[in-house]
Amino acid sequence: MRYPPGHKEERRRELLKASGALVKERGFAASGVDALTEAAGVTSGAFYSHFTSKNDLLKALVESELRASNERWAANPHETAEDWIGYELDRYLSMSHVRHPEAGCVLPALGAEIARADGEVKEAYARELAKGIDILTRRLGDKDRAWAFLCQMAGAILLARTMPDQKSQLALIESSKRFLQEAFNGRSEAASMKKASTAKRKSPAPRQ
Repeated sequence: MRYPPGHKEERRRELLKASGALVKERGFAASGVDALTEAAGVTSGAFYSHFTSKNDLLKALVESELRASNERWAANPHETAEDWIGYELDRYLSMSHVRHPEAGCVLPALGAEIARADGEVKEAYARELAKGIDILTRRLGDKDRAWAFLCQMAGAILLARTMPDQKSQLALIESSKRFLQEAFNGRSEAASMKKASTAKRKSPAPRQ
């Protein structure tokens, strides 16, 4: 049977989407190939026609999930730093994200397993993560701020998922949201005031 052009690539994307949802919910080590193929609705033979091993799948998942995250960062429609930050905080630091790891960011879901992965997986992870940091750097002003923003948000979701009840989960993510709003919006305002002050000092004195 002949398939139309692009069929294999589309099937691979579907496999990654289904596998990604499962491993973000259950963990990669705990998700066997049988469970992955069942979630994706394929046979093991079809699975291995796309991925040479389970480790190859992890590498592909890491790349795919981080690319999706980068696309979401880039798609933020807001122009000002304050609005951009507020939009991301509301999107990322939410109870929906806490309760549904299968639909969320790969960092809090699989970070510990990526840390135990081999060098090939870590290199793929580092490449895609660097692209995300570049996007955040352009929006937040410098790389240190980009790393701090990402680490605080991913860490907040990870810790919230360890809490025993919804009340403590909500308290944790709301405290993180307030901290980031104050830290980043306050600094943005200070930077704007400093820039305006510098421009005023450099402007020529009016003629008498």
